[in-house]
Amino acid sequence: MSYPRQPLGVEALRAAERRLQQAQLRSDVAELDRLIDDRLVFTGPDGSLYAKQDDLHAHRSGRQTMTRVDEEDLAALVVGGTGVTWFLGTLAGTLAGEPFVARVRYTRTWILDEDTGWRLIAAHVSPAEPDAGTPG
Repeated sequence: MSYPRQPLGVEALRAAERRLQQAQLRSDVAELDRLIDDRLVFTGPDGSLYAKQDDLHAHRSGRQTMTRVDEEDLAALVVGGTGVTWFLGTLAGTLAGEPFVARVRYTRTWILDEDTGWRLIAAHVSPAEPDAGTPG
């Protein structure tokens, strides 16, 4: 399957980040599969490492469901074929049957595939304090 050549800039990266957020909210495994690179390494809030298949399985199985993704801030940087996003916001849902609400900061590293667009290759999430903002 061939995709049209994708735009390279910051706005295209922000759009990919927001598509990821919506796919998480809907547990849209097909869209998550398109947006996440097969080599993904995700560092959870406890320091554990997860792969793409772990993330897809959590959504596919219903182990993780999201009921809220409220973006407060989204910064983005593009250097060549690499992009970084810094998401600050509140998430809510269930994990392993337990409800959660958390204000978090995600740092996500993206790589550009000129055929399919931005793909997530690395991510880290940490709890965010109430006054956590984005530096200038």
